[in-house]
Amino acid sequence: MAELKTKENNASVDDFLNTVEDEQKRKDCFAIAKLMKQVTKLDPKMWGGAIVGFGSYHYVYESGHEGDACLIGFSPRKTSIVLYLPGAVKNELLTQLGKYKAKGGCIHVNKLSGIDTDVLKKLTDTSFKYMKEKWKVKK
Repeated sequence: MAELKTKENNASVDDFLNTVEDEQKRKDCFAIAKLMKQVTKLDPKMWGGAIVGFGSYHYVYESGHEGDACLIGFSPRKTSIVLYLPGAVKNELLTQLGKYKAKGGCIHVNKLSGIDTDVLKKLTDTSFKYMKEKWKVKK
């Protein structure tokens, strides 16, 4: 079985976010990291080379495939900031978020000024609690 490329590592989150070329997107990413840290009470960690994650869990699928992943997180991409908030795509609060696109279970936002950050905070909290209940959480 192939080894997972997206795993927690000791790379600097600040150094990674400082590589985001677009100044506004970079500022938005730092703000999202701060918001997620407030909600989770956890420090952000790099997962792979491009995901900022909070917390971790171990999964085992029926197929026998297993690994570790972050409970919630985000990644600055070329066209948007991808929010990994499992369960949030089906949450009724999403209708109050503002301008976003939902793709593949993720929420894509172009900039924080286009969304309601109070709603984002609630969605983050809901998703974090959902993941902690669903999966065995590492200490």
